[in-house]
Amino acid sequence: MSGSSALPGVRQVLPADGRARLVGRLGIDGVAPVPVLVLGGDVWDLRPVAATVSQLLEVGDLVATLDDIASGRPLCGVDDVAGEADLTSSTSAPVLLSPVDLQVLKACGVTFAGSMLERLIEERSAGDPARANVLRAELESGGLGDEPLDLSTVVPGSRKAAEVKARLVANNLWSAYLEVGLGPDPEVFTKAPVLSSVGSLSHIGIPEFSQWNNPEPELVLAVNSRGVPVGAALGNDVNLRDVEGRSALLLGMAKDNNRSAALGPFIRIFDEHFTLDHARSLQISLRVDGLDGFVLHGTNVVAALSRSFEDLIAATYGRHHQYPDGFALFTGTLFAPTEDRDTPGLGFTHHLGDVVTISSPELGSLVDVVGRSEELPPWQYGVGALLADHRNRTDHMTTRRNLP
Repeated sequence: MSGSSALPGVRQVLPADGRARLVGRLGIDGVAPVPVLVLGGDVWDLRPVAATVSQLLEVGDLVATLDDIASGRPLCGVDDVAGEADLTSSTSAPVLLSPVDLQVLKACGVTFAGSMLERLIEERSAGDPARANVLRAELESGGLGDEPLDLSTVVPGSRKAAEVKARLVANNLWSAYLEVGLGPDPEVFTKAPVLSSVGSLSHIGIPEFSQWNNPEPELVLAVNSRGVPVGAALGNDVNLRDVEGRSALLLGMAKDNNRSAALGPFIRIFDEHFTLDHARSLQISLRVDGLDGFVLHGTNVVAALSRSFEDLIAATYGRHHQYPDGFALFTGTLFAPTEDRDTPGLGFTHHLGDVVTISSPELGSLVDVVGRSEELPPWQYGVGALLADHRNRTDHMTTRRNLP
C-alpha cells in the first residue's frame, strides 16, 4: 500500500467470520446517515428499526431484531459501497462512515501497566524524542536499581502496585501517570465530540504543530445507555506524543483534532458466535506502510489489560455519570512504537501518506491514510445537521402522505 489509490475495498475489511452481525452507517446522497446491518456480503437498511445506531443499540433483543431485518430484501451489496478516501466528484455510491453517531467518544489511558514506563519516558523527556531515547536506554540498562522492574503482572490498586509506585518515586520518576497506571482509578477522558469520528477507508489527521506522533491500535466497546456493552469495533486513538509529553494537561490538544478518532469498520454485535469474553482475548495487529517504503508492525494484546472491561465501564458510567445516547469506549493500547524511522535515536513518527491498518480476524480492518488535519476535509456534519436531515426526511414523508 502506498496511498489511498491502493486501499482495499469494503469487502476486504470485513471480519473473516461470515457469520458476524455487523452494524454501521452509510452516507447516501440526500438523506441522513443510514444505519445498516452487514451480514455476509449483503447490506440491509435498519431505518425501519432505528434512525441512528445509538437508538439501535438500545433495542432489547437486538440479535433477533437484526435477523428479522436480514430475512428481507437487502439495500445493496458490500461491493456497492465506497470508502471515503476513494471518493471522486463523480462517485454516487453509498459511503462507509464511522459506525457510531450520537454516542459520546470516551477513552481510557494507561490501562496496560506493562507499557506505563513509555508514558513516563514521554513525560520526563518533555515530548522530545531524542531525550526520550536517552532515558529509555538508562531504564533498560538498570536505571531503577538491580532488581528488574516487571509491570506486566502488577494489579492497579494493589499493595504490589503501591510498592512499585514508591520505587519509581524514589528514583525521581514521579508522574501523574503513576496514579492512573497503578492507583485504584483509571484515566478516562472524552476523546472527541459526538459525530466527529471517521471510519475505515478514510483519512486520519495529524496537525501541523506535532512532530512526534503515532497510531494507537485499540479495542473499542460499544456501550448503550444502560452501561451494557453490546458490541466491539477497532479504533485508532491517534496520539501526539510531543504535545502530551510537554504536559498531561495538554491531553485535549494531543487527542482531539480534526480526524483524530477513527473507528470501524463496523460494530460487531455480541452474539452466540462472538461474546464479550471473546473480545477479552483478541490480538490486534498494526501495520504502517509509508510512501518512503518504511513498514512498522505492532501488536496490542487485549488480554494484557491491567483492568477489566467491567472496571473501565464502571469508571465511565454509573450514578456519577450517565450517557443517554450510549458511548464508545476506547480501552487503551499496549503498543508504543520506539523503532527509529528517520534520524537514529528519534524513534517513530508519522509521515503524510502513511497507510495505517489496524486489524483482527474477528473485527476486520480499520484502514486509514494519514493527512494533515488542517488540510483534510473539515468536520462539518454535527448534531444540528443530523437533526435537519431527519426533519427534512419527516417533512418529505408527511408531504407524500398528504398528496391526493
